Amino acid sequence: MSDKTSKVSIVGAGAVGATLAYAGLMRGFARTVALYDINKAKVEAEALDLAQGIQFMPEATVLGSNDVGVVEDSDVVVITAGAKQQPGQSRMDLAGATISLMDKVLPPLLEVAPDAIYILVTNPVDVVTYAAIKKSGMDPSRMFGSGTALDTSRLRHQIAAYCDIAVGNVHAYIAGEHGDSEVALWSSATIGGQPLLDWRGRDGEVVMTQEVRERIHHDVMRSAYTIIEGKGATNYAVGAAGARIVEAVLGDQRRIMPVSTLIDYPNVGEVCMSLPAVIGRNGIEHQAATPMDAEEKALLEASARSIKETANRFGVG
Repeated sequence: MSDKTSKVSIVGAGAVGATLAYAGLMRGFARTVALYDINKAKVEAEALDLAQGIQFMPEATVLGSNDVGVVEDSDVVVITAGAKQQPGQSRMDLAGATISLMDKVLPPLLEVAPDAIYILVTNPVDVVTYAAIKKSGMDPSRMFGSGTALDTSRLRHQIAAYCDIAVGNVHAYIAGEHGDSEVALWSSATIGGQPLLDWRGRDGEVVMTQEVRERIHHDVMRSAYTIIEGKGATNYAVGAAGARIVEAVLGDQRRIMPVSTLIDYPNVGEVCMSLPAVIGRNGIEHQAATPMDAEEKALLEASARSIKETANRFGVG
């Protein structure tokens, strides 16, 4: 029997990377967690701070270094490094700077950890994931983005609040771009097996009216902007979402999550976008065929075109 233990490396020791490491350590997602960042003082300080709390978490070893060798032999590499979204900026505004950063970061990572599953948690995640796959030649099932996993969490949270039920009973997805053209898949959403659009509250009235759905979708889309305007960055929810994806991989959980992956979309061509997929030890095991109505299909095609146009603009289409 192999005595190999699991190792997760997180590239980027900023707010998202450090929070993802913390969330993962609290959940016990790996025996070794390594932080890699070019800022030596920052990455060593974050690793030390995390390591000194291990007494209160599942046992693990925490490493931090500005030497890419710290990533060696990783089972999963999560890339959080990227340009920081400023108040008023869209995620797509970050494309050029983050793609250029990937050109520098990816080759040495792939050299020291060629067998790892790579998860990108940096914006704009769809375009950056597409560029990373194309430039690295990686198998798309083993390199994918966090996509709309966070948006889906935001959607379920809002639905649960409106319907006055536990969020764990809500099954609904955001698909398409992790950004302004994302699509809420209302037609397939359920609460406890009942179609969401039929759900009635305590007063016997249908809760998810057209007006309520539009309000929820708007709030979900604007969540990141609201948080950035208020505190400068999003980190807790995205860190938890990233840790959950890693856990699904290392635990071979076959969990269905909407992650950004390379597909050949009808009438659009190759593009990275989010659709529900089964996540396991090999990365993306296969796509989950989620029912959609005609309007959702049209919106999803428009979302795919938006991502494709941005990718083409930066020479990765």
